[in-house]
Amino acid sequence: MNKEKIEIVLIEDNPADVELTLTALSSRNLANKVKVLTDGEEALDYLFTVCATAGQEGCPLLILLDLKLPKVSGLEVLEKIRSDNRTKMIPVVVLTSSAEERDRIDSYKLGVNSYIVKPVEFDSFAEVVSEIGFYWVLLNKPPY
Repeated sequence: MNKEKIEIVLIEDNPADVELTLTALSSRNLANKVKVLTDGEEALDYLFTVCATAGQEGCPLLILLDLKLPKVSGLEVLEKIRSDNRTKMIPVVVLTSSAEERDRIDSYKLGVNSYIVKPVEFDSFAEVVSEIGFYWVLLNKPPY
């Protein structure tokens, strides 16, 4: 595997949540292969550049997606990821502060793999993120 390969794309605009997520991923030695993107437009530009063809090696193993993003919302990002052959097979985990039923239902209708409401307490948040990263990057076997 290419040492430079990005395994996780974190799409999150809150700097504190980015820092907590990276800290949690570090506990599983996953933080050095994370690309942080802070708005939906930037995320789509990045993903459709690194995933130039369907199943391409450059695609990340996991996308952690916040819903409340500037420029392009998380739901719109999810819809575009799932509607494109280059990116539709990438596992997407919504990691959001939104406990709204409508957001959860819409996310699943659009094909999200998992919907997790961010725990407020740091240790719980760190444990959740660590387990997500461990499962999707180290245990899950992608189709490509």
